[in-house]
Amino acid sequence: MDTLSRRKFLQLSGAAAVGAAAPLLTMENIAHAARTRPLPLGTPILIMVTLYGGNDGLNTVVPYTDPLYFSLRPDISYAPDKVLKLDDQLGLNPAMTGIKTMWDQQKVAIVRGVGYPKPDRSHFTSMAIWQSGAPVSRLSSGWLGRWVESQALDPMLAISLGSVLPPLLAGDKRSGSALPLGGLVIPTGTFAKDCQKLAKATSSDNKLMAAAATSMRTLFSVSNTITPVLKMPAPVADDLPTVNGGNAGGDSNLAQQLDVVAKLIAAGSPTRVWSVSLGGFDTHANEANAQAALLGTVSAALSRFASQMKNTPRGKDIVTMVYSEFGRRVQGNASQGTDHGTAGPVFLIGDRVKGGFYGDQPSLSKLTNGDLAVTTDFRDIYAAVLEDVLKSPAESVLSGWTSKGQYF
Repeated sequence: MDTLSRRKFLQLSGAAAVGAAAPLLTMENIAHAARTRPLPLGTPILIMVTLYGGNDGLNTVVPYTDPLYFSLRPDISYAPDKVLKLDDQLGLNPAMTGIKTMWDQQKVAIVRGVGYPKPDRSHFTSMAIWQSGAPVSRLSSGWLGRWVESQALDPMLAISLGSVLPPLLAGDKRSGSALPLGGLVIPTGTFAKDCQKLAKATSSDNKLMAAAATSMRTLFSVSNTITPVLKMPAPVADDLPTVNGGNAGGDSNLAQQLDVVAKLIAAGSPTRVWSVSLGGFDTHANEANAQAALLGTVSAALSRFASQMKNTPRGKDIVTMVYSEFGRRVQGNASQGTDHGTAGPVFLIGDRVKGGFYGDQPSLSKLTNGDLAVTTDFRDIYAAVLEDVLKSPAESVLSGWTSKGQYF
């Protein structure tokens, strides 16, 4: 090669190596795969929704009949007549009307008191533990990344929306893929021609060069089929009220992510796992307003997504899991907020879900160092997701943990 050698390219750019570990997909790649090898109907699909910052579980699923809830949180508690009652003891945050509707349809499971042994209040450490699925051995790979490695090689198998792959989908040798919302800028001109030459496989390539070539071929496998997919609207949510021509609840980055996921699922993308996220849940001050706005965003986005997918043949195939790295302290702080805590609720949503409450509600009178006790290990949920949704053995991914088979 005259202009640019493989070795020189690898020396000058870390992008190829990164792309080989965690492929950066384009909409074109996914649209082509959806057209040529669509996911078979009836195949379960998992949507992971990560709430970064530590969502306050007590003001998400509210113990509105417990006097301790009001005495420990006089400035940020919700009056009984404000919550969306789920039973005679617990209710949802007033902003979560969309999820309440799905609860009434028995499509929401709320797992209470979820956490892990010896909780850590560091955002980074706790999220790393949740995403690794290994609170004791502290593995560096993600639990879904290890699942990816157990499957046949396919860059479309597990996709995260955004330019940075979360640890959740990172394996030791193979990972899920990242899909930047803004798309990738494909090289043009002479540099593009050089890159296309780099993409050609040769028998003299070592492993790194072969991986770089594979990554480069992925970047340039552009198909005209993407145009109609991107131009078409997301599936219609015709059972939601509209305001000024749009679905009630407004727009958000989470809603945008789920709109992209909805389009690609409806088009037949051969993707089993999708990862989306929303940040901002570190509510040390003014929690009542800040968290309600965020939970309203989550609830509206998920409700809209469920309604969109209901009108497609794949609507009954989808399970959505919503989690955060920890809950908050039980007692409110001096800034009308809460500080880092431990246990919190996890939501499972979809037609495949057996709706209702799971796990014991942590007692407000039996705290552990001022925090809610962990009554459900998150590996119980992960094992059920692996075995009952992804149809894969949980034991090898979760170091011996197996499913109790209760949520699906």
